[in-house]
Amino acid sequence: MMKGNMNNMMKQMQKMQRDMAKAQEELKDKVIEGTAGGGVVTVKANGHKEIIDIIIKEEVVDPDDIDMLQDLVLAATNDALKKVDELVSQDMGKFTKGLNIPGMF
Repeated sequence: MMKGNMNNMMKQMQKMQRDMAKAQEELKDKVIEGTAGGGVVTVKANGHKEIIDIIIKEEVVDPDDIDMLQDLVLAATNDALKKVDELVSQDMGKFTKGLNIPGMF
């Protein structure tokens, strides 16, 4: 009886690992946008924290104020990465809900 429970638990853990790996891979296909300056700078990142696009509207490009443009790009990038963290936490958190395994997340 005890051995059957252990085998069943191992199968459940293996399935959870496969599902987690699949969810992790699917994050790469999700696109998250971060913006700054009311949308004059948009940074797109995927769920693996790779920046895949930066869009800068023409009206914000001022050769006399490069610092502002750099700040906007930085703010939009940080906004995108923060949203990626939230997405990853939400997507991967469903696997650890109710589990208290030290060192998992």
